[in-house]
Amino acid sequence: MADIAELERSLSGLADRIAALRDDPGSGAALRELENAEELLRDALGELARSRRRKDGGNQREQKLLRQIFRALPVPVIIMDTGATVRRINNETTRLLGSPAGYLIGRAFPLLIDVAGRAAFRSHLTAVLRGEESAAFQTRLAHQGRTHTVRLVLSALHLPGEPQEMIAAVVLPTEVQLPEVPDSTGEPSDPVIMAAARRHELLSHLTRLLLDEESLREPVALIRAARLFAAETADWVIADVIRDGRLHRAVVVGPADQPLGRLQRDLEGMDPAAAPIVAQVLTTQSGIVNEMLADDALLGDGVLEAMEAGSLLSVPITTEDQVGGVLTLVRLRDRPPFGLADLGLLEEIGLHLGLAMRAQRSFQRRSLAADTLQTGVLPRNLPDLPGFETAAVYHPGSGMRAIGGEFYDVFPVKNGWGFVIGSAAGKGEEAAAVTAMVRNGMRVLSVWEDDPGQALRKVNDALVQQNTGLFVMAAAGFVRGRKVRLASAGHHPAALLQTDGQVRFSEGGGVPLGFEEGAEPATEQLTLSAGETLVLYSDGLVGSQSDEGAVYGEGRLTEVLARCVGQPPGTVVKALEEDHQAFCGSHVIDEITVLVLRKSR
Repeated sequence: MADIAELERSLSGLADRIAALRDDPGSGAALRELENAEELLRDALGELARSRRRKDGGNQREQKLLRQIFRALPVPVIIMDTGATVRRINNETTRLLGSPAGYLIGRAFPLLIDVAGRAAFRSHLTAVLRGEESAAFQTRLAHQGRTHTVRLVLSALHLPGEPQEMIAAVVLPTEVQLPEVPDSTGEPSDPVIMAAARRHELLSHLTRLLLDEESLREPVALIRAARLFAAETADWVIADVIRDGRLHRAVVVGPADQPLGRLQRDLEGMDPAAAPIVAQVLTTQSGIVNEMLADDALLGDGVLEAMEAGSLLSVPITTEDQVGGVLTLVRLRDRPPFGLADLGLLEEIGLHLGLAMRAQRSFQRRSLAADTLQTGVLPRNLPDLPGFETAAVYHPGSGMRAIGGEFYDVFPVKNGWGFVIGSAAGKGEEAAAVTAMVRNGMRVLSVWEDDPGQALRKVNDALVQQNTGLFVMAAAGFVRGRKVRLASAGHHPAALLQTDGQVRFSEGGGVPLGFEEGAEPATEQLTLSAGETLVLYSDGLVGSQSDEGAVYGEGRLTEVLARCVGQPPGTVVKALEEDHQAFCGSHVIDEITVLVLRKSR
């Protein structure tokens, strides 16, 4: 069909020539014929233009109809360019893959194919681009936690208005796998809801693990967390931490159903700083998720291929102000890939791990200081006392390890033996220093003092002069033969277990050490018969509470001691310790100190 604009220009030229002929008196008949021809041509041109407009309108309606048909096709269809970039998808594709068109358009289609099938896809795509009519093959699609075994049909496509050739991919599902978990009725539950519930349960398990006291006492929190992730949400778990300014590989946990193999040992020996994804996470200080792995060298050459990895997730281990390491999780090809929801959860977990590791380091420093200082206030072993059997126990409690304020000691004095037990009103380094002063002061003063009360009085005056701000409840005794001279500075009274099972208490009392200068301790003298047992105990024992809020008290202590008639001191100490733990139950147990002396002959 001739171009309408060109035809209009030619017709205009004809009109100009006809106008020129009008000026020629000898061209009348020819002029009339040409005018008739012009009129006919103009009528034809008008009809041609109207026909063209009708045809263009019909084409637009046809194109609109075709777009509607494309969207409503009952099978997934993807239109991609020759570089395999998604350009258009229909509604069924959106439903199958679980993502809107805006998320999928512009993405590389091979990223939606399982790693093992990408080479085959490239081969079939190349064949179609070279002229084959179509290619059909079976492969696996994986996206948004869904895995599909499909038959994929590729065909070349020439679209009006498109400058380059396009490829149509028709997806014929043969198998769809969704994570389904039966509910209490036996019916499958919504997989999205179940996945969210599993993520919440994982975070709950981790929280309990990190709050466990042993996770603070020992460097086991990261190891336990990695094992939890390997059991619940990943196949491989790798944790790298920064120590002394350098990145170290701390933990590698492989699939539970595989024995420790060469791959795991190789991973443990690799330099984590050389892994591209670890370096990227440290640089950006943000997590990365690879739903489909396009780069097999993210963890090092050949590592992901050896793992048969399908997806990978890597997040920083952080506190509020710094990065302490990187946590990397890998899933194998036969599992649903990690998604954005998993990334959000693991970034939160990375923060929890960072805070736990910081608390662990702080706790261990304090624990080391506590152990160092505690050696200054507790004897390594009890000496042999002629005519007596002895036993003692110091329990630091079940709370977080801290530097305690309780102490005891047994030491020689003139013509006998001395002992002291006490507790400072406080904890920490200052309390340990004050109790060490009391213990060492009693040892020094006992060389010149015959009475424990006088020794305690001088220690009291020294504490007041030092102005420590702390006071100490203490009880001391000097043992000579069967006689025990007792002195109390605000301490609980000692318990005396007699051979007939009766339990009576000393007077106790007095003013705590360090309270006021010149304070006199309360003193008394006991005479022990063979088989009688003297028990000294701290406030941590009788002042502790049960889950219901009841106080242990001297009444319960009396009952336990009455059952220990004739028993050696070690048995008495064990009975008190076990009964105290049973009484407290899950309630936090304070530190306790017990010192037992039994007259043997």
